[in-house]
Amino acid sequence: MTPVLVFDIETVPDVTGLRKLHGLDGALPDADVASMAFQLRRQATGGDFLQLHLHRVLVISCVLADRDNFKVWSLGANGEAEGEIIQRFFDGIDKYTPQLVSWNGGGFDLPVLHYRGLVHGVRAARYWDMGEGDHKDSRDFKWNNYISRYHARHLDLMELLAMYQPRANAPLDDLAQLIGLPGKLGMSGDQVWSAFQAGKLAEIGNYCETDVVNTYLVYLRFQLMRGMLTPDQHQQQCERVRSTLAKSSEPHWKAFLSKWAVWVKSE
Repeated sequence: MTPVLVFDIETVPDVTGLRKLHGLDGALPDADVASMAFQLRRQATGGDFLQLHLHRVLVISCVLADRDNFKVWSLGANGEAEGEIIQRFFDGIDKYTPQLVSWNGGGFDLPVLHYRGLVHGVRAARYWDMGEGDHKDSRDFKWNNYISRYHARHLDLMELLAMYQPRANAPLDDLAQLIGLPGKLGMSGDQVWSAFQAGKLAEIGNYCETDVVNTYLVYLRFQLMRGMLTPDQHQQQCERVRSTLAKSSEPHWKAFLSKWAVWVKSE
């Protein structure tokens, strides 16, 4: 069975890059550099969401699962360098050739990883293979690769469920809660920068991990809907997630299971 790798990233403004692009010296505090960038963006677009190449990758949270195993972890939650965590993410793709799954990964996460990987000289041969590589099954990637929008090696659940119509996109938090899952816990994406400034890197990693497990559970429900899992198989996979998380003493998993359990009891 092809392993499934679900991923989600959290980012902050690339203050070092912004200094370089705007000719600023190191005397200006990071918060002021970011505020300047937000203000320029508001003037240009009416919103303060920075262009994707100006996002610094802080954390990449992952779920790796197959028929018998489930694991969740984060890259960067201990303060590792951006280039290192991006390289490790793509090394995992090189190693496992997994089914990639995301929520808005095609619109945000992967483009950010592309730009930032380029900045740091990251190598990702397997990921970028479009049928031109030297390994024996490279020809398969011509017809099914991670890059082409309608190919299946990367499944952006948000885009697919919306039929690639932006006006039909749904927030992960809303859909997860409608399904009966916990949804977002601890913070939201627009609070990551302030949490980072306050030194709450571990909390950001925990938040990202709950997001990626929500995404995996939505993926399992999608597999049920499309007939790839029977109801019994779907329940077994969900119970495996539950039992794995129950072994952890981490508070964010206790909160996650508590909120999930409320829905199960009332089903």
